Amino acid sequence: MEFQIPSINILVILPVIITLSTGVLIMLLDMVIPEEKKQWAPWLTAIGLALALAQTVGLWNYNGGTFTPDGGHSMVVLDSFASFLNVIFLLTGLLTVMMSVNYLRRSGIEQVEYYMLILFSLSGMMLMGMANDLILVFLSLELLSIPLYIMSGFAWPRAESEESAMKYFLLGAFSSSILVFGIALTYGAVGSTALPEIMSGIGSAGVLGMAGVAFMLVGFAFKVAAVPFHMWTPDVYEGAPTITTAFMSVGAKVGGFAALLRVLVTGLPDINEAWVGAIAILAVLTLVVGNVVAVMQTNIKRMLAYSSIAHAGYILIAVAASGSTQDGVGSSLFYMLAYLFTTMGAFAIVIAVERQDGQGVMLDDYKGLAKRSPLIALAMAYFMLSLTGVPPTGGFSGKFFVFRAAIESDLLWLAVVGAVTSVISGYYYLRVVYLMYMFDGEGEINSSLGLNTAVAVTILATLVLGFMPGPWFDFARDAVMHGVQLAAGG
Repeated sequence: MEFQIPSINILVILPVIITLSTGVLIMLLDMVIPEEKKQWAPWLTAIGLALALAQTVGLWNYNGGTFTPDGGHSMVVLDSFASFLNVIFLLTGLLTVMMSVNYLRRSGIEQVEYYMLILFSLSGMMLMGMANDLILVFLSLELLSIPLYIMSGFAWPRAESEESAMKYFLLGAFSSSILVFGIALTYGAVGSTALPEIMSGIGSAGVLGMAGVAFMLVGFAFKVAAVPFHMWTPDVYEGAPTITTAFMSVGAKVGGFAALLRVLVTGLPDINEAWVGAIAILAVLTLVVGNVVAVMQTNIKRMLAYSSIAHAGYILIAVAASGSTQDGVGSSLFYMLAYLFTTMGAFAIVIAVERQDGQGVMLDDYKGLAKRSPLIALAMAYFMLSLTGVPPTGGFSGKFFVFRAAIESDLLWLAVVGAVTSVISGYYYLRVVYLMYMFDGEGEINSSLGLNTAVAVTILATLVLGFMPGPWFDFARDAVMHGVQLAAGG
């Protein structure tokens, strides 16, 4: 069989190329620039991410595909869905860079390689939302994950950091093998890994096809930390450097949901009766376990780990609703946007309070924060209220749209579970506020220009999404996936 060169449209993947190229450029410059002059790395990283973000915004409403074989389907597609997610990923990267500089320096782990790893992982995240083929889903998932394994162990020789990296690597490899097995079964049942071909053939694929879908769901559930595939999350979040925890809590989770939505809504709409029930069960388990176990935590990083698990449950409600309403996809995108700013802002405060060698991450360390730093305490209180879902915050708006989509999809019981677990979450989120304002405490606040800027940006964005959610939800709702139509057209 003669090899055919696929048609390539560079414009479709230009934001990914910019991000990857910046990482390669930093790698090359690292070999020639003296050690004492490497403070340029975060600036170059931020410039590359800003250029990629500008290119992504410029491609809004552009629909196209690339790596398209003759008579086949594009492996990579760009549509409003992918562009919206790319904005989330690139904003996550920019906020991470702002928060990294001072933290890495005072933690004694300031290395140029850290910024390369951020860029390479972001490239995988971006490709996750653009993948139109299961092979690319797997490759982009590994490109996302492998840098995160290294970043988790970046605080070497701290035993907790090494342990988190090893646990993340082993369980990540295990989940990837399950995903690959599901892809193999799906290929055996349908005869193709292209999502449009799977869409047209999965309905008649029988038991083999259903088994493939089930294994893929398990693989994705590991990546988004859905119960019962969540056990790696608290240990990894606690042991990894806090800046890595912040980055993966948003980037890795949103990347997993990007691929999950693309596969379910683009490739498996004809069997939504099968996967909607499975997703709903995962959502209930994730909401209950995440919120209930978070109540018992005394370490704020572990508390935010279980919080992250719980928020995966709210997004899963929207994923389940997407089986019968387009607003399910829109509400999940809006929720992920609000989650980005609220979670990154909360972790910025955690970084400010944390001291060297992983000290200062217990809940008791937040006692008296309102007296030591009133503005930092006020920001943390607002982020806690947003995570709870109290108006007027971005978190409240996100939950409102998610619950509305569930009700429109005749999943009222699922919305009720979400509302009840939100009330439970108020206990452990508001406990932080109580400790900050009702006790005296000691300890310095480690602030910097980059960290303060990140807090200001996330506060402003959370306020805007809380007071004026309508226009932003319209953006998310309009970010419908055109991948099926594109692929159908060749």
